[in-house]
Amino acid sequence: MKTRNFLLPVATAGILALTLSACGGGGGGTTGGGDAASQGLDGRGPITYVQGKDNSNVVRPLIEKWNAAHPNEKVTFKEQTDQADQQHDDLVQHFQAKDAGYDVASVDVVWTAEFAAKGWLQPLKDKAALDTSAMLKPTVDAASYKGTLYAAPVSSDGGILYYRKDLVPTPPKTWDEMMGMCSVAKANNMGCYSGQFKKYEGLTVNASEAINSAGGAVLDANGKPSLLTAEAKAGLANLTKAYADGSIPKEAITFQEEESRQAFQDGKLLFLRNWPYVYNLATTEGSSKVKDVLGMTALPGKDGPGASSLGGHSAAISVYSKNKATALDFLKFLTSEENQKFFATQGSLAPVLGKLYDDQELVAKLPYLPVLKTSIANAVPRPVTPFYPAVTKAIQENAYSAIKGEKTVDAALSDMQKSIESASAGQ
Repeated sequence: MKTRNFLLPVATAGILALTLSACGGGGGGTTGGGDAASQGLDGRGPITYVQGKDNSNVVRPLIEKWNAAHPNEKVTFKEQTDQADQQHDDLVQHFQAKDAGYDVASVDVVWTAEFAAKGWLQPLKDKAALDTSAMLKPTVDAASYKGTLYAAPVSSDGGILYYRKDLVPTPPKTWDEMMGMCSVAKANNMGCYSGQFKKYEGLTVNASEAINSAGGAVLDANGKPSLLTAEAKAGLANLTKAYADGSIPKEAITFQEEESRQAFQDGKLLFLRNWPYVYNLATTEGSSKVKDVLGMTALPGKDGPGASSLGGHSAAISVYSKNKATALDFLKFLTSEENQKFFATQGSLAPVLGKLYDDQELVAKLPYLPVLKTSIANAVPRPVTPFYPAVTKAIQENAYSAIKGEKTVDAALSDMQKSIESASAGQ
């Protein structure tokens, strides 16, 4: 999934420990629904489903299928733009207005904590419980906050290391192994490695992956910044050293997903960290120089597979919905095996059901699924926090300065730590 439409980037790491009473069903609230979570649980009738632009035309066919089977509980599709920030702001506006018309919303995994903390999402427990036993654990963690499920995982995503299997017959398992192979890149007059290092959300993904893959963490289990550790330093230093010595080419600080994909397809990179969407384009576009030599493996870590940032979307029920029983059935419909297969084959969306990654029919169509399963199984979220916008800004600005050599790694991590502490304290 491309970062600009995230899906983003949440949680095999700790869940932020902020007080949340609004969604408990009765008590006083933060800014959210108060006792709204206890209302409408038996309500049935028409509902509205809100999601970003349906570019792959997977939502409309499923809603038509649902409506044909539920003539008295029809779903209306409210299509947002394809820009993640605009989707987020639209949801915030309607939640703040306690709009009962936004029954079910597609929630980027990095929004879960924010929306749950504000009391806007219906807890999926007790009468509204959802069976998640067949789902990959990181996708369930990504839809949870303070140990409670607040959304139904619908699609996932994870980073993949693409490589030139004609030049590297055996892919690297660790970061050091990959850096040791950069001599192959130099001998072939190409860059060694790139991810997405422009100062935007993609850099939060890449910097977080570097820190997590080295054994560090941006936030600890209590949601506090944890950047002043040897592991966090080693992770960010991996990027700064690689950029300084040319293993990461200089132009990589201008790369978002598409620029980095194009460089790899043009034969300018030996290794590329990107999302699964690259596979289809790199193997079918006429101009691709890697279509017959494309290799895929898990992101490299310290001693084995690294920690990808988890991507994906979940479907959440608004606490203000009047027809939550219908809404819950619609969540179950979206996560059914049949519809998860449809999302995968028609929309190239990574399924949340573990068994589908071993489905030979699916793997034949989407050969990256086994690698993606490893990626998601080892995934760590970008920071799970209600203050995510400020946190991601702190990560981007300081990681960018460190990679460019404008700050030392120690100074960048110290400034990152202070900015995140300030963001949390000021809210």
